[in-house]
Amino acid sequence: MISRIPWTRLIRFGLVGMLNTAFGYSLFAVGIWIGLGSALALLIATCCGVIFNFFTTGRLVFANRDSALIFRFIGAYAIIYAINLALLKAIEAMGLSAFAAQAICLVPIVILSFLILQTFVFKQQAPTS
Repeated sequence: MISRIPWTRLIRFGLVGMLNTAFGYSLFAVGIWIGLGSALALLIATCCGVIFNFFTTGRLVFANRDSALIFRFIGAYAIIYAINLALLKAIEAMGLSAFAAQAICLVPIVILSFLILQTFVFKQQAPTS
């Protein structure tokens, strides 16, 4: 099973993901800072980040420039957003701030995002190694 993991792609996803995460989390933090609720701040950050992430992830991670995949990508991010929001709200309910709760959400959401994008969006570019 471990030998079937596309390690090079996973590492690239991690590196590009750091850029994408910094972009998205910065937008989220600005939204909280200006007084938006966490759900609205997350929605705005997700919507703004989708286009940015589509190009960086598609080109740099999956070596795919097919713009037609944007609709699958948006669908994938809708699912990722819903799961992220549920997790965010559950963690906030434990008494943590929105900033800390979303920071905790990052690791499981990054892993989930990679799996969803590789399986459902960029699947035709699956690695052979």
